[in-house]
Amino acid sequence: MSGGRPILNVLRVARLPIFTQLNLEEALLRATADNWLIINDGAFTPAIVLGISGRPAELVRCPEALQSGIQVIRRFTGGGTVVVDHDTVFSTLIMQAEDVPHVQPYPQPIMAWTEQLYRPAFTMTKCPDFSVRENDYVIGGTHKVGGNAQAITGKRWLHHTSFLWDYDQEAMALLRPPPRAPRYREGREHGEFVTRLCDVLAPEGSDNDGAGPAATRRHLVSAIVQAASALGFTLQERTLAEAAPALQRKPHLGTRLVDLREFLSDQELATLGALQQQGSQPGP
Repeated sequence: MSGGRPILNVLRVARLPIFTQLNLEEALLRATADNWLIINDGAFTPAIVLGISGRPAELVRCPEALQSGIQVIRRFTGGGTVVVDHDTVFSTLIMQAEDVPHVQPYPQPIMAWTEQLYRPAFTMTKCPDFSVRENDYVIGGTHKVGGNAQAITGKRWLHHTSFLWDYDQEAMALLRPPPRAPRYREGREHGEFVTRLCDVLAPEGSDNDGAGPAATRRHLVSAIVQAASALGFTLQERTLAEAAPALQRKPHLGTRLVDLREFLSDQELATLGALQQQGSQPGP
C-alpha cells in the first residue's frame, strides 16, 4: 500500500514471445502477492494459443497448421483459441483480491470491473462505444475486438486480454469454427464478427489528429495505464528484469507447447511428410 492506495506494478514490453509472457504471468500470479498490469505490444512470432481444456483436433486445422510451421501453445488459463502475432496487443491484470475487495473473485464480476478500466482507455483514443458483451470486448455492441482468459486461485486472480490491432486472415483460417460461439455472433462469419482496432482507431485516410497508426497504437497502451491510475492505484513502473525472478520461484508452470502431430492420423502424417519432402527438394 502507498498512502492507502494499493500499488499496481506496471510492466510495459514489446514483442515478448507469448510463450514467455504466459509463463511470466503464471509465475507472478502464483509466486508473488503483488498486483501487476502487464502490457505486451505484439508477440515476437505468430502462435495459436489454446485454453487449458481446448482440444486441438476440434479447434485447429492441424495438417494446415503443421505445414505452416506456426507455434501452438496450451496456456494455463481457460478461454477460447486465438491466433496472435506482432499485431496483437496483450493486456493482463494480476490482482490480490484483498486490494480490490469490491470485486468478487468470480468471472463475471471481474469482467465487469475490467470494463471500468478499458472503457475510459478507449474513450481517450476517440472510441467511446467500447463495452463488454458476454465474455468479449466489443465495439458498437456487435464487433469483437478482444478475447479474454482468466485464472482465479482464491486470494489472487488474473485476467488476460488479447486485443486485435490487426490480424492475418490466412493465419486465422488455421482455426476451425468453435463448437460454441457467443449468442451475439448470430451465425456471422469471422470477418463480420471480429473487427481490427486499426480500422476503428486509425482508419485509412484518417490521421487521428495528426497521429498515424503506430502513434495511435502507442496512445492506446498509454491510455490503459492512465485509466488504471484513475481506478485508485499507485502505479510503479517495473522492468522485465524486476519481474523475471518470479520464474525461479515457480518452476512448475502450466503453459505447454503442443505437438500437433499427435492429433493426426497415419494417412495425414504421411501426406504431410510427402509435402514437406517435396518442398525441401531443390528446383530444376
